[in-house]
Amino acid sequence: MLVAMERKDFDTYCDERLAWACMEPIFMPIRGKSPALKAAAIKELGKGQRALCMFRIMYDHSCHSPAELYAWSSYLLDQPGYWSGVLEGVRFFADDALRELLEETQERLEARNRRLGLEWGDAGLRDLETDQDLLQIITVLYDRFQRIIPKSHALIAEYIRAHPDEFVEFT
Repeated sequence: MLVAMERKDFDTYCDERLAWACMEPIFMPIRGKSPALKAAAIKELGKGQRALCMFRIMYDHSCHSPAELYAWSSYLLDQPGYWSGVLEGVRFFADDALRELLEETQERLEARNRRLGLEWGDAGLRDLETDQDLLQIITVLYDRFQRIIPKSHALIAEYIRAHPDEFVEFT
């Protein structure tokens, strides 16, 4: 599904806004729907769109706070295919810095879960309030996340601008 967009918008949007504009019309009809419907919609996307979609699923829910990065990473790791989809999307855009951060996030959270006998579904936004070690780990990861993300947006926008036919239909 290509997104209708005026050429002047495509040419003038900042990196983050361009990526959002290429996904927003795809997200709106599936927001709040069943996981099966969402998975079917994602499957229908082209490779570049799917990579962008998975990045946006991770980024849009993780960017506002360390607690959100922690809880949403745990949620994605708990949902079959989502975390691997995010990593595939990041690889698609050749974003090695973000891929390394996400892999480290997974390793650190897996180690914590093993140590405490927890499952991914046990994670909650308030965990950072009660676990100082977790707070320290996630704060460091989140700070790196915030430093890396502008480059991630730039890599994604560069790809979109080089391959507009994979994302938009100009009006």
